[in-house]
Amino acid sequence: MTRFASVLLTVLICLVAIGQFVQVITRYVLEIPVMGLEESLLYPTLWLYMMGAVNASRENTHIRANVLEIFLSTERQRQVLAVIGEVISLIVGIWLTTWAWDFTKYSIRVWRESPTLYLPTFYVDIALFAGLVLMMIFTAWHLLVHLRALFTPSTPAPEGNAQ
Repeated sequence: MTRFASVLLTVLICLVAIGQFVQVITRYVLEIPVMGLEESLLYPTLWLYMMGAVNASRENTHIRANVLEIFLSTERQRQVLAVIGEVISLIVGIWLTTWAWDFTKYSIRVWRESPTLYLPTFYVDIALFAGLVLMMIFTAWHLLVHLRALFTPSTPAPEGNAQ
């Protein structure tokens, strides 16, 4: 999974970077804008954004403002705070996922197309739902990890050799 995620993100970022490079060269150097290039870059850009968020969720490396941790003194308190944070994230994320599912159903029903190239935008719209579903899976996983750490009795540290 880690290998697939890194390859996918690398391919997507390369596509976006190459597309933007071509856009700059053709538009500003050659003064010949390429019609539809911005539209076609929408696909890898949105998938890159959502898969990057999924990757951060998988690695549990989202940016957080853990101000409350400053006031906590024990590891148990930190685990309780982590469980509360994961539960809130799960509640909000599931709500957003249901909204994204409604948007996906709308996108299937309407089957919009891009204005210049007439590409179906469904393949961009589905990125939101797919990304949120994956993020909720990883959030639930991290919640279980925190719950396991909270409820697993810790073994006391071994004492040094008494002589």
